[in-house]
Amino acid sequence: MSEIRPQQGPQERFLSSPADIAVFGGGAGGGKTWALLMEALRHVRNPGFGAVVFRRTSPQVRAEGGLWDESHKIYACLGAVSRETFLQWRFPSGARVGFAHLEYDTDRFNWDGAQIPLLCFDQLEHFSHKQFFYLLGRNRSVCGVRPYVRATCNPDPDCWLKDFLDWWIDPNTGYAIAERSGVIRWFVRRGDEVVWAETREEIEAAHGRDSHPLSVTFVPARVTDNRILMEKDPAYLAKLKALPLVERERLEKGNWNIRPAAGLYFRRAYFEVVEAAPAEARRVRYWDLAATKEAEGTDPDWTVGLKMARAESGLFFVEHMARFRDSPYQVEQAIRNTASADGKDVMIGLSQDPGQAGKSQVQHLVSMLAGFRVTTRRETGDKVTRAGPFSAQAEAGNVHVVRGPWNDAFFAELENFPEGHDDQVDAAAGALQELSLMQPLAFN
Repeated sequence: MSEIRPQQGPQERFLSSPADIAVFGGGAGGGKTWALLMEALRHVRNPGFGAVVFRRTSPQVRAEGGLWDESHKIYACLGAVSRETFLQWRFPSGARVGFAHLEYDTDRFNWDGAQIPLLCFDQLEHFSHKQFFYLLGRNRSVCGVRPYVRATCNPDPDCWLKDFLDWWIDPNTGYAIAERSGVIRWFVRRGDEVVWAETREEIEAAHGRDSHPLSVTFVPARVTDNRILMEKDPAYLAKLKALPLVERERLEKGNWNIRPAAGLYFRRAYFEVVEAAPAEARRVRYWDLAATKEAEGTDPDWTVGLKMARAESGLFFVEHMARFRDSPYQVEQAIRNTASADGKDVMIGLSQDPGQAGKSQVQHLVSMLAGFRVTTRRETGDKVTRAGPFSAQAEAGNVHVVRGPWNDAFFAELENFPEGHDDQVDAAAGALQELSLMQPLAFN
């Protein structure tokens, strides 16, 4: 059996920290999951030892290549027996390592009375402030192991964790301050306020010797710190670099400041304007639906039907935009007329809003479009997430726009995204997704 040990650098620094609470990460691919799994091995010869590793939801625990899958690569080699039903490993000594979720804030009360010597949070930014500090009260031990907490994270500028780790992060750039990696600070809570100091003595001098301060550190890591991953999957870094700007800054570079803002996802310069798309191409007209007439003093959503082609080269071409505000009946007629003008070689994509009303609307339109190729897609996730692949392809120069009178309105909406209307962005994102899912192009 190969020796199990941390990689030199941030992972080793995290696993050797004496802090009561140590947080590791700040970027994707830094070896965070294995660090948590290895941490528990320190005490598995202690029959009274137990650890619990939390993810926010149960599917995240069981996800392909996630915590539960990766734990088999480590714990089974050491003679531990898995209890699939309970998501728990039991080691020969009797020590236990379990996996659990806290999907709702109230789930924290399920752990009343528990004693967890090693408390772990994978992707701490997904958990609420209430969950984290409540579970600290369950971090206790009678097995001889000093209770402590280990956690991993990715950047989230709007999460409570950003404020908690603020001292380790450059306020101007949003990147971790390299020389503060692994440096320990101390805190106590006074009500909901977290009071910090550089030393235990400073806290105790201000708040008394019975204030019981806790020590904290943050160890940032990026994918380039994970030499094993870089050797086994060198293309992973390229995939991170291909993400839209906001996600790339967070997941590749560990930026805690960047937020979605106008101009960060789309710029007019990303798109080459051409006179026509190649004749030999796959095509889809994707509809983002609305059915409200414009009235004085209102600014309702638009119904948008965006026609996109994908050429044999892999390039995408935005060919045409149908965009209007009208009554439900007029919207239906416009969709039908546009389908007839496009012809049956152009697939029709329909976005489906959540809920029964959205389902009924799409079913009605599919019936109305009998004789045409129609696909429907239920919209999930927020608009920024849905637009991500389109943004990435645009920034890479893989999306061209056919010249037309609708261009200015299209570019204006893109550059203002995610502010204001997003109907054209949604339609473009849907069209690109449908074309990406089609079978590879086959030309005679």
